[in-house]
Amino acid sequence: MAALRLSFESAKNRKALGIGLALLAGLGGVALLAQIEGDRGIAPIASNGDFEVRGIEVNVSGDNAEDARSKGWREAQRKGWVKLWEQSGGGGSAPALDEATIDSMVSAVVVEREQIGPRRYVATLGVIFDRARTAERLGMTGVRARSAPMLVIPVLYQGGVATVFETRTPWQKAWAEFRTGNSAIDYVRPAGAGSDSLLLTAGQLDRRSRNWWRLILDEFGASDVIMPIARLERSFPGGPVTGRFAARYGPDNRYLGSFTLTAKSEADLPRMLEEAIARIDRIYAQALADGLLKPDPTLNMAMQVDPALIEQTLAKAGPVAAVPGMDTAQNRPAAAASTAAAAAERTFTVQFATADAAAVDAGMAGMRSIAGVKSAVSTSIAIGGTSVMRVTYAGDLESLAAALRAQGWRVTAGADALSIRK
Repeated sequence: MAALRLSFESAKNRKALGIGLALLAGLGGVALLAQIEGDRGIAPIASNGDFEVRGIEVNVSGDNAEDARSKGWREAQRKGWVKLWEQSGGGGSAPALDEATIDSMVSAVVVEREQIGPRRYVATLGVIFDRARTAERLGMTGVRARSAPMLVIPVLYQGGVATVFETRTPWQKAWAEFRTGNSAIDYVRPAGAGSDSLLLTAGQLDRRSRNWWRLILDEFGASDVIMPIARLERSFPGGPVTGRFAARYGPDNRYLGSFTLTAKSEADLPRMLEEAIARIDRIYAQALADGLLKPDPTLNMAMQVDPALIEQTLAKAGPVAAVPGMDTAQNRPAAAASTAAAAAERTFTVQFATADAAAVDAGMAGMRSIAGVKSAVSTSIAIGGTSVMRVTYAGDLESLAAALRAQGWRVTAGADALSIRK
């Protein structure tokens, strides 16, 4: 009877334990789900490489509201052309162009702020110039050098808390709205939704494990990482905001530069953050020009073998006796060697962006320089678009993609196909 009671009590305990474990697992799942759900994530705007000039102020009058607005936009386009010439470093005064020519170069007008009266138009506008139509007049021809793909982790410190993508922040929003087409840096900007808030945190900056960094960078198709850091301090609610900004990069969290800006009020904060990103971009561009901002070689997953070490090892091993039926030059079956080599070679389709003829040559030359590439033949050339080549490679698609990333290409893999761009 006692044994029966003990067995019954044990069964009850096991049942209670099972219910408790199931409840704990359920709560754990809810907790994990709560960390990736919610109102977070801001998708970055598309950057097509066009030139953008912002902060153009106009104040004009017209016969009516529509006429005043039309005059204001035309004046903004003229001022934008002059300002773009100055930013490009053309030197001297901007060439005088008629309104029709300037209008043909403008692809969009961005309204930052406007006030429309019955016969008055006061606004702050931005003008976007089409790169293909404007670059030649600015003296910009050929392929512009850009960095390898750089993963952006925008860290914001405010109120004693460091955040990246855990919540929507003005710093993340400013980076999402930053137009990267004019920059020499190839920014990879995560949206911050889903698992991004778990993978990319402020604690990630203190990690030094190359294996972990390789996994993160491969997840986002980047070659290295940059960390623009902002620290915001508010004097009082609604009052001035002091921002201290720093540009850091690499898995070792190296320092490049810093500066301080001030916003007059909370409403002036977006303007300050926009100016801060522009200055940080210049710091990274200068580091790229100085040869500092380049992929860390320790993040390269490709195995490096020293040929001298191979020769030294073979010399110590001494001569190897030939075996009947073996290829004496290579000490392996000749037929098997040719069969293995033929089996290892595969053909893939590779798409690559070609802004001009020089980009076609650069893409083909870069592919042919990779060890293991037997041939690279163009099958479709689209100047100003995406060209296609057929590549025969002694290896699998993953190893070809890894070799391209090691050269600084941004790679997207598909079914026996790759899409690459600088």
